[in-house]
Amino acid sequence: MTSAGYEGATTSPGFLSREYTVAKPGFNRWLSPPAALATHLCIGMAYGLSVFWLPLSRALGISAPVACPDMSVVTALFTRTCDWRVSDLLVAFELGIVFLGLSAAAFGGWLERAGPRKAALVAALCWGGGFLIGAYAVYVHQLWLLWLGLGVIGGIGLGLGYISPVSTLIKWFPDRRGMATGMAIMGFGGGAMIGSPLANLLMNEFRTPTDVGVWQTMATLGVIYLIVMLCGAFGYRVPPKNWTPEGFTPRQSANALVTHGDVALNDAHKTPQFWLIWTMLCMNVSAGIGVLAMASPMLQEIFAGSLIGQPGVAFSALDTAQKAAVAGVAAGFVGLLSLFNIGGRFAWASFSDKIGRKATYFTFFGLGIALYLLAPTFAHMGSKLLFVAATCVILSMYGGGFSTVPAYLADIFGTRFVGAIHGRLLTAWSTAGVVGPVVVGYIRDAQIAAGVERALVYDRTMYILAGFLVVGLVCNALVRPVDPKWLIKDDETPHRHLAAAGGGSQGIGAGSFGVGAAIPWALIGVPVLWGIWKALESAAKMF
Repeated sequence: MTSAGYEGATTSPGFLSREYTVAKPGFNRWLSPPAALATHLCIGMAYGLSVFWLPLSRALGISAPVACPDMSVVTALFTRTCDWRVSDLLVAFELGIVFLGLSAAAFGGWLERAGPRKAALVAALCWGGGFLIGAYAVYVHQLWLLWLGLGVIGGIGLGLGYISPVSTLIKWFPDRRGMATGMAIMGFGGGAMIGSPLANLLMNEFRTPTDVGVWQTMATLGVIYLIVMLCGAFGYRVPPKNWTPEGFTPRQSANALVTHGDVALNDAHKTPQFWLIWTMLCMNVSAGIGVLAMASPMLQEIFAGSLIGQPGVAFSALDTAQKAAVAGVAAGFVGLLSLFNIGGRFAWASFSDKIGRKATYFTFFGLGIALYLLAPTFAHMGSKLLFVAATCVILSMYGGGFSTVPAYLADIFGTRFVGAIHGRLLTAWSTAGVVGPVVVGYIRDAQIAAGVERALVYDRTMYILAGFLVVGLVCNALVRPVDPKWLIKDDETPHRHLAAAGGGSQGIGAGSFGVGAAIPWALIGVPVLWGIWKALESAAKMF
């Protein structure tokens, strides 16, 4: 990457240019995380899209699906007279995750040149616009348009929205890299915690005897997400070149793994460190998402009647009313897992500032292997408490893996291009989003077809997922400091003009949290607290 590539960013007009977003003296760095959270809390609804699938599967029939026998995927894409199958609707989510990884990888370099504000603006238009297109698709009952809106266009918004805050926050908090990325990526985990109950409330409000209320809900959410994400985009500021917090002095010997320099974007993927971390993230996410994707049926089929005070009653022996009650308890379990997923993103990333990123990932893999191997034993013991505790810790490390990896990348490759490098690394997530659920689903179905009792079908699954973590453990052990030959030399500095554009670093980021920072934090905190309350309300059903 040459300096000319970055000088090109200076031609961007007005307040969308990177130069315009360089912080002026007096700016408080604690104003940056709420802007990041505004984006991530919106795009995090990607995890909550499943709230729409069942209502959409009877959008025409209202009380029951209008089924068409032997309907092909091509027919489903264009039909106006048949209700969609849940399996066809799931493709919208799968497309979103695939395009998240592809867009983050493709546009990461552009993000570093254009700056986080412009990238966040495009993310807002794509994500909010994707919901509006999806609403119209439901209104006219065209599945191909739903895939395009929520899947392709929304997925591009996911990718740009996910990576746009990362490099910004890491540069604002060089003294707390893990905490900084944990704050932002925690929001992605919390998006569904807020969006799912809100979507349910809206669908209940819009529902009529002739309409399930989905298109109106999607349109409303699309407008909300567009407004909130635009507010976040215009709240972004970047620090001047070489800015550091007052009193902060990088400790050269603090961690031998930390690179004291920067690796260019187009060189990062040429190093073994990039692919080792790519594999680590892929293995951690594959294992975690495998549990997350099957959490509800897993709890129901393993503990069955014991969940409703009837121990010893197998899942197949439950009647319809009992299965509905068991499903309600399992919904509380999923809510509890979401809280640990979110909390783990902040807690583990912050903890990594104390013990280092490599040690944190050793904890993820070592403790994870033990818990995956022990989970079937806890199930056979009939100990719901131990099983739930194990899966909650597993999900906390699943979330922690996402939030810790940007700081790991910054340690290895430097902070200059970390957003773009992180974008390319997210292709590991796209891969894991397919691998994890497919492995769990295939093994489960194969064992049920072979006549294995439902309470036992997950044993082999958990052991295989533990094997994924063994691969990750080995890769983490192989990570070494990057070879100095990959570091950018001083005369190759790609955006040295930014220091002048910022008017110096004096007084920037200074001060404590303060009243001024409390206002945007409160605006973000209120919906988060509401989401936590709804999740706890759901989790209470377990007890």
